Amino acid sequence: MAHTISARSEVDPRFTWAITDLFPSDDAWRQELARMRGMLKQVRGYEGRLGESAASLLDFLRLLDEIDRAGDPMISYAFRKKDEDTRNPVYQEMSAQAQNFIVELDKATSFEIPEVLAIDDETMERFYQQEPGLEHYRLALTRIRRKKEHTLSAQEEALLAATGQMAQSPHEIFSLLNDADMVYPDAVDSEGNKHQVTHGSYIAMMQSPDRTLRESAFRSLYGVYGQFRNTASAVLGAQMKQLQFFADVRKYPSALHAALSRTEVPVEIYHNLIQAVHDNLPAMHRYVRLRKRLLGVDKLHYYDLYTPIIADADMKVSFEEGKDLARKALAPMGEDYLKILNEGFDNRWIDVYENIGKRSGAYSAGVYGAHPFVLLNYTDTLNDAFTLVHEMGHALHSYLSNHTQSVTYAGYVIFVAEVASTCNEALLMQYLLGQTQDPHRRAYLINYFLEQFRTTLYRQTMFAEFELWCSEQTRKGEALTAEALCEKYGELNRLYYGEDIEPDPEIALEWARIPHFYYNFYVYQYATGFACAIALSQRILREGKPAVEDYLRFLSGGCSTDPVSLLRGAGVDISTPAPINDALHLFDSLIAEMEKLTAE
Repeated sequence: MAHTISARSEVDPRFTWAITDLFPSDDAWRQELARMRGMLKQVRGYEGRLGESAASLLDFLRLLDEIDRAGDPMISYAFRKKDEDTRNPVYQEMSAQAQNFIVELDKATSFEIPEVLAIDDETMERFYQQEPGLEHYRLALTRIRRKKEHTLSAQEEALLAATGQMAQSPHEIFSLLNDADMVYPDAVDSEGNKHQVTHGSYIAMMQSPDRTLRESAFRSLYGVYGQFRNTASAVLGAQMKQLQFFADVRKYPSALHAALSRTEVPVEIYHNLIQAVHDNLPAMHRYVRLRKRLLGVDKLHYYDLYTPIIADADMKVSFEEGKDLARKALAPMGEDYLKILNEGFDNRWIDVYENIGKRSGAYSAGVYGAHPFVLLNYTDTLNDAFTLVHEMGHALHSYLSNHTQSVTYAGYVIFVAEVASTCNEALLMQYLLGQTQDPHRRAYLINYFLEQFRTTLYRQTMFAEFELWCSEQTRKGEALTAEALCEKYGELNRLYYGEDIEPDPEIALEWARIPHFYYNFYVYQYATGFACAIALSQRILREGKPAVEDYLRFLSGGCSTDPVSLLRGAGVDISTPAPINDALHLFDSLIAEMEKLTAE
């Protein structure tokens, strides 16, 4: 019988999130939006007054906190309602109004940084003495004032701000080229059937057991990128030039320094990651050899990297079973953690199943003063169970930070965000492996885990290394031609994947389709977050309560200190290569078990 997707109105409320926990009705939301728009007038009234007195500065900061506390549920309600059914014009309009409020707030507070920076150190210290309440904001103010040496005059800052839209052009051009203009020839399977190649269908084809289809899709996709390689290189070159421009004018040593300073991450961490992964490349080469053997091919190609090497173990997992798995797998986290997890399960934090018009994918959205909201599109697969524990990892991170920190310091940076979610996934994997001795099921699970290592730790680090090379070439005044980019990217693929994979020339063009190269040194955080999560999950399983207590303090930390210090408090020092090495040691041991399980 065909699976039908329900309309939103037909979904059992038990499987929808309790959005009325934020506002009882749309009218109540509209009243709050109107009230908050009035608060923007109060904000504008402080312009020119922040350095006037300690009392004026304190009142302004408290007003911003009040806006953040009230704004978080107001904005979340509009966005969550839109995601329930993206076709609904009422919530399209409400989400647009919420977005406009964010823009208006940014405009209204644009004087904050210049005025805080204009206060000299002696006056600022006097302010702290005069108004003890300001002490709460010392860290937030210090973070602003650290930018002083990288901040220009008011006129120059206004000029830079005016270039912001122009600076977005490379990303916008890439998106249009990649998503709108490129059309790919159909791929053909082993039976002669044609398949439309799109960004969405390409990954599914790469995972297909039909090797003819995989190769055809691979040649189709990269054939088109080859035709546009000069345009793609010009756009990526423009991206690197604009980042270098802003780094230069703000007096940073490099674009990497400029990017990482925003999240208080030392550049050494970026370099340590690349070096540690290089030191562990033999494990990746071993995995490639294993994949080649298990696929039974004379020559392994890049279009063979995503197809499963172990047949599906048919692990169907209903939502109720997924919740039960989560409780069991996360039991090592202790009663306090499980209590909050069950609170989420029992009180409708989660929007579970697909409905017509619902946003695709999955996410968790924390809300200050309320509980998090988790969107899923659950289809009863093992992958969905992993997605459930992943998103609940984010949810409990938000819950604990929001309930422990003031609104000033509750928000956490991306550098630590993926740690909480991936740690939960690692605990689920270790639990599942501990529950079965069936060789086929163990091999299936290990294959799943090995692919996470390959795609997250190795591949994202390769991206990070390529992005750094592009940036360094630009800093030195070297042109990023299509030839130079392809040569470097092909060289990195040979380095990372080794000699047991064929040097398909098409893979040298992969750089042209990666949107993350327009995110400004973003991808390395996937790899560091994954390594930290593996290390923390291992410590929790090994040491128990002391490790759990440290980890819960980390989850409760928000941005109350820098992210490296937060992780160090949890027992992981990412300023050293140790977490990367430890994670990849586990990767190597999993390969060894897989080799034994699949020995001929």
